[in-house]
Amino acid sequence: MAYLESNFNGIGHVGIPVTNLERSKAFYERLGFEDVMSDTFIYEGGTGHVSMLKRGEVIMELYQMPETQLVEIRARMDGRIDHVAFDVSDIDQAYAELKEAGFEMLEEAPVKLDFWVKGCKYFNISGPDGERLEFCQIL
Repeated sequence: MAYLESNFNGIGHVGIPVTNLERSKAFYERLGFEDVMSDTFIYEGGTGHVSMLKRGEVIMELYQMPETQLVEIRARMDGRIDHVAFDVSDIDQAYAELKEAGFEMLEEAPVKLDFWVKGCKYFNISGPDGERLEFCQIL
């Protein structure tokens, strides 16, 4: 099956939930990553924080959920990668193709965020073991 053949560009980023964004940023900066985008987001009425850190072609998305959501993250004894994001050229086309192909869509439509200069749109699908695979277009 040749879906997303011309629309799939590669891994966009790896998303990691963190309990202290500044501490985690400092850790990754020691590894040579540079903060290329930082912003806030609203989740269930609280404000979360996100930073995209880049080194070469690798982008790590570090995000700290609102305080009310940190209990779940703190309960983990080992770290956890939350999702792998794939970069696409046309988010709406990617959504339509994957939905038509029968993948389990986790959003009803692509979601727009005011990240980056002009924003981005993304959606997730569920893998066979419940892993989240994000498809993202930076606008």
